[in-house]
Formats: sequence, structure tokens, C-alpha cells
Amino acid sequence: MNALTDLNVPERILLGPGPSMVSSRVLRAMAHPLVGHLDPKFIELMKEVQEGLRYVFQTQNQMTLPVSGTGSAGMESTVANLLEPGDTIMIGVNGYFGERLCDMASRYGATVNRLDKPWGDVFTPEEIDAALKKKPAKVVAVIHAETSTGALTSLEGMAEVVHKHGALFLVDCVTSLGGIPLKIDEWDIDIAYSGTQKCLSCPPGLSPVTIGARAREAFHQRKTKVANWYLDMTMLEHYWGDERTYHHTAPISMNYALREALRLVMEEGLEARYQRHRENSQMLWDGLEDLGLRLIVPIERRLPSLTTVAIPDGVNDMEIRKRLLEDFNIEIAGGLGAFKGKAWRIGLMGYSSRKENVVLLLSALERLLKK
Repeated sequence: MNALTDLNVPERILLGPGPSMVSSRVLRAMAHPLVGHLDPKFIELMKEVQEGLRYVFQTQNQMTLPVSGTGSAGMESTVANLLEPGDTIMIGVNGYFGERLCDMASRYGATVNRLDKPWGDVFTPEEIDAALKKKPAKVVAVIHAETSTGALTSLEGMAEVVHKHGALFLVDCVTSLGGIPLKIDEWDIDIAYSGTQKCLSCPPGLSPVTIGARAREAFHQRKTKVANWYLDMTMLEHYWGDERTYHHTAPISMNYALREALRLVMEEGLEARYQRHRENSQMLWDGLEDLGLRLIVPIERRLPSLTTVAIPDGVNDMEIRKRLLEDFNIEIAGGLGAFKGKAWRIGLMGYSSRKENVVLLLSALERLLKK
């Protein structure tokens, strides 16, 4: 085997569905020396990370923590802990990640009631209410920001309907946390999960989760052990709670990065951050329409952090994305599932959401499409 050369990774302009670009401050934080996962300094940092996560989730939930793993680990942790064999979960499926939730829930022996809508559409409290009247469920799950379609489901009033039917409300906020208003306590959401690599602009590797009193009680009333040892919240809560009881070796450097990313969010302020995402996405939408491109999701349910663009007839999807990467150093993504080969996905998340990135992308697309 030949000796490895120095690592040489290009600094891309990441405008896809994630990961987003990362501030140099976050990268520098990862270079700090390692300490043990029960070191007093790391325990102090754990508290700071939890406080930062409570801020971005807009919650007082004591059990708010970063699961060691990417966003899919956070997703699986909620399903694994809430559901026992034979439990029923109703999942709103309007894109790729609703499908993934269905797959995960079925693997834990749950009965999955799908509530299907066309990709790019969203759910209303009235639809959830009508579905629960027909088929009750222990848990109702909704994707707040569907990364595969760029559709934003409004959560206001949703929990009230879910709780009226005695169910728990589970929310996927992977592409909304830190970039779009999300009010866990005000909207009475029982449990939610996210990822660090989207609007928080931290490298992938941790999955923020927040768990309210109802969901936490459900964890402790289980009749069977959680089938996933690593993601068992009744054990993780002792590591992230006051006891700090050993469970696993936390990814130390990733928590350094998350602390700094949350510090950047707090410095900017949530309202200012939300406004920046709205303004830059509007600039992108206007520019794309000026180029004659069609935006798939109507503006009233369009996601500011992720835009889906219909690929024009006669345009080669892969060729345009290849030229963007090789000629302009810009990454955007193609469609998933029902949108594969039909859409481009453009992300303006966290540190990537900047006016200069919008101008550069629009200019590059104009040149390539003219060819």
C-alpha cells in the first residue's frame, strides 16, 4: 500500500440539503485538546450545550440533549423509545423522510398508519383530527420541514388536536431548527429531533433531541426494554442528567463544535437568524423565477432553508450539477424519490445562507443554462 499523502479537501460552497457550510470558529473549536467524557471540564461543557439547545428549541425541557449520531440516530431514538411491539403510530408521509420514519417504526414492531399526501403538499390539524377519529394512535409524527420536497408544515394548533385524541406528538425538525421558527413549549410538542449539519451549521455527527414530560413519562411506563441499547433514553438521561453516569464515550470534539455553533446562534439571536433565512431565500426565489425556472412548492408552504426547483425540459440534471461543482465550486443536490431526476434541491442553511452565495449561484446557473 502506498503511503497516504496529506489530506487535501476543497473548500466547497455547500448549497445542497446538507451539510451546510461551517464557520471557521466552529472548525477551530474542534481542534481543542481532548478531555475525558467524565472530565469536570467536559461536564461543564455538556451543561452549556444543553442550555444552547434549549434556546434554539425554545423549550425548558430538562431532557434536551445531543444524541451521539447523525440526524437519523435522533429520528430512530424517538421511535425506539416511544414504541413497543403492537403500538400504533400515525405518520404524515409527504416526502422521503416520512417514508423513513415508517420504515423505522415498522422495525420496532409498531403498527404504522400512514397518512399520505402528494410530495410537496403539507398537513393541517383538521386532517390529523379526521384521521385520528378513524384510527386512534399512541403517537402522531409529522415532518416540520421535509428536506426532500422543500415543504413546510405549520405546527401551530397541531398538538392540541393530537392531545385531544390522547396521542403523543413527534416532530422532525431536522431542516428547520435554528433557521425557521420552532417553539417546542408554546406549540406543546412532546418530542422532537434534529441534526447539527443543517441550519445550526455544525458538522454532522450529533442529533439534538428534546423530550417533554408526556413523552418522558411514556418512556418510563414501557412494559418492555427499548430494543436499541445505544439509543435507550432511560439510560442516556442518566448521562446527560445530574448523575452523569457513564453510558458511552461521547464524541468530545463534536460537542466542542456544537457548543460553538450554538454560541454563534445566540450571538446572532433567533429572530435575526430567522429573518436572514427568509430574506436570502426570497432573493433566491426571485432570481430563479427571473431565470424562467419553476419553483415546485407554492410560496405559502415553501421552506426558506431548502428550495426545490423543477428541472427544465431538455436540461441534463447531472451535467448541470457537475458543471456547478467543477467550474464554480458549488454543490447543489438532485431530487430524491418521487422528485428524482425532476428537481434540484438548493439549501440556504445557517452559515451557507448568505447573499453572496445566492448571487454566485444565480450567476452560475444563468451561464450554464444559456449554454
